Amino acid sequence: MSLIRKFALVFGLFSASLVPLGHADSAVPVAGKDYVVVSPALNTDSGKKIEVTEFFWYGCPHCFHLEPELNAWLKKLPKDVALRRIPAVLNQGWAPLAKAYYTLDVLGKLDKHDDLFNAIHVQGMNLNDPNALFDWAAQNGINRKTFVDAYNSFDVQSKVVRANQLTRESRITGVPAFLVDGKYSTSVAMAGSETALFKTLDSLIEKVRKERPIPAKHSAAKKH
Repeated sequence: MSLIRKFALVFGLFSASLVPLGHADSAVPVAGKDYVVVSPALNTDSGKKIEVTEFFWYGCPHCFHLEPELNAWLKKLPKDVALRRIPAVLNQGWAPLAKAYYTLDVLGKLDKHDDLFNAIHVQGMNLNDPNALFDWAAQNGINRKTFVDAYNSFDVQSKVVRANQLTRESRITGVPAFLVDGKYSTSVAMAGSETALFKTLDSLIEKVRKERPIPAKHSAAKKH
């Protein structure tokens, strides 16, 4: 075999070996592997926007660890996408911290969301204990009585009941977990890494966008 033919053969094998790598970089998520289809789909709460739902629990170290990357990803979300956070209630032991989230919500204090995460995972506070949670709220500039009243309110309790229902309907088995437009579920475990999770979410958002009907265009131009 001539030197030129040997070179051509080696180069051809080398080039062929690059194809799978390029394909992996641009691969779309695979149903049953990177995400699952939720059937029946859950109703969304974000109007015409594509809704990304995060199911989390304040006591979950994985949720805490993901939070900085999630916040960075949120800053780059397209205008037609909205995030909806739902404190998962996989068992009744999770309900007190679900109430904590919705108490912050009804009081307009969700800017304390990351602070509550830090109190548990950095400062080691047991905020599953309502009295400890009430003390934490007071230490963070929220009137203690106002917080207690909201925490025990019918409004907050109703939101927790709804969160419990949505957790069951989503069929998630752990957190953090994400739903895209109520019909595609994924997680770090399914995607394989935190970086892969956000790539999967981006791909599922685009999938939903393509699946939605194209808005009707105004057909007739004004007559002169």
